[in-house]
Amino acid sequence: MKLTDIFKVSEKTFSFEFYPPRDEIAAVDFGLNIGQLIKLSPSFVSVTYGAGGSTQSRTFDLVDYLKNRVGLNTVAHYTCVGSTRSRTLEDLKTLRKLGLQNFMLLRGDPEVGSKYGFIPCYDGFANATELITFAREFIDDCCIGGGAYPEVHPESPSAEIDMRNLKKKVDAGCDFLITQFFFDNKRYFDFVSRARKAGIKCRIIPGIIPLTKYSQLERFVNLSRASVPPAFLEQLESNRYNPEAVYKAGMDFAIRQCRDLLMLGAPGLHFYTLNKSRATVEIYQTLMVR
Repeated sequence: MKLTDIFKVSEKTFSFEFYPPRDEIAAVDFGLNIGQLIKLSPSFVSVTYGAGGSTQSRTFDLVDYLKNRVGLNTVAHYTCVGSTRSRTLEDLKTLRKLGLQNFMLLRGDPEVGSKYGFIPCYDGFANATELITFAREFIDDCCIGGGAYPEVHPESPSAEIDMRNLKKKVDAGCDFLITQFFFDNKRYFDFVSRARKAGIKCRIIPGIIPLTKYSQLERFVNLSRASVPPAFLEQLESNRYNPEAVYKAGMDFAIRQCRDLLMLGAPGLHFYTLNKSRATVEIYQTLMVR
C-alpha cells in the first residue's frame, strides 16, 4: 500500500527506521529487536541505504524480507551518492519488482573518507530534487518521501535558501517529508509553519531519536545540528557518569516530547530506532496507555 493511501485514512502514523545489519552477529541482535517492534504494528517501516550504495544488497534483502515475508508497509531509502542515472533506474526497477511502491529519495551523505564533501558522480544527480524528478519520469505508481531539516540543512547558507530548496523538492514530486531528529518541539512547529507559508502542503512527519546514553549526545548533535534544551542538557551533564540516570532522563524527555508533538497536531512520529527496540517500545507503550 502506498503511504499516501495510508495518510488518507490515518490522521497520525507511527513508524520505525532500520538499517541493514552489518554482520551475522548484528543480524541476530537485529532479529531479536525487530521482533519486539513488529508487535507494535507500525504504520510503516523504512530501511536506510549506505553511503555510495555500500549496503545496497543488504538493503534490498531487508526490504524484501520486511515487505514480502513479514508483511509490513515498507519504504526503501535510495540516495544519489555514487549512482549514475542508468544504475538508479535499474535499482528502482528492481525494488518495484519486489513490490515496493514507497521510496525515500535522498541526496545522501558523502562517501566515507571524502575530503571535498558531496560530489555528484558522472551522469548522476546533484541533489535529491534531481533524483525525485528522475524517479517521477520513469517509475510509475509510486509514493516518494524526502528529508527535511527543522533547524536548517547543515550545508545550507540560510533558512530561507533551505526552504526554497525544500519547496523545489516537493514540487518535483515529493508526497511526504520526514524530518531529521530534533529535541526542541518549537523548532519543528516553526518549521512546519514556514513550510506552509512557502506553499508546501504535504505531510511533514517529525523524526524522533531517544537519547539514552551520554555518549550519544555529542554524536547526535553534530550529526543533526539539533539544539538541546538547556534544562535537558544540564540533566544529562550532571548525570554523565550515571548510565541509569541518563537513560531515565532521556526516556522521560522523549516521552514528553512525543506526547506534546501529538497533542499539538503533529501527524505522527517516525522513530530512528538504531536497530534497538527497548526505548522505542517503552515510549510507544507509554503513549498508547495515556
